[in-house]
Amino acid sequence: MKKKITISTLAVATLLIWGLMLTISWKNAEPWRLDQLLEPADLAATINDSKADKPLIISIGPAATIKTSVEVGPAREAENLTKLEKLLSKEPKDRAIVIYCGCCPFKNCPNVRPAFTKLNEMGFKNHKLLNLAQNLKTDWLDKGYPVAE
Repeated sequence: MKKKITISTLAVATLLIWGLMLTISWKNAEPWRLDQLLEPADLAATINDSKADKPLIISIGPAATIKTSVEVGPAREAENLTKLEKLLSKEPKDRAIVIYCGCCPFKNCPNVRPAFTKLNEMGFKNHKLLNLAQNLKTDWLDKGYPVAE
């Protein structure tokens, strides 16, 4: 009987360790947490609400298309990461910030990871990534959300 308990205990412990390793690996896969992804409809509602506090919205892709957003350029390029850092150096660490790109499907985007990592490194506490799963056209423009004039 002791062998069965030992083998069962070992199997459970192995599974727990394996699960913990997967969780740690998943958490380290992206520089953001799931609660730091902002749905496009939520940002659009905030922009359209005249009474809502507005976040600083930063385009880290090819163009500042979203209403009130500031363009720094594609964050995969070092000079644009420097622009981002300069822009953010004037902001309090608790400032609400939303970054977005939308150049391609989110999972393949070369700009969101370097930019979000930069915000983390700079110590910001209230920053989000706009969850444009497909691209800016599909997830923002085609839905009629507010655009820059």
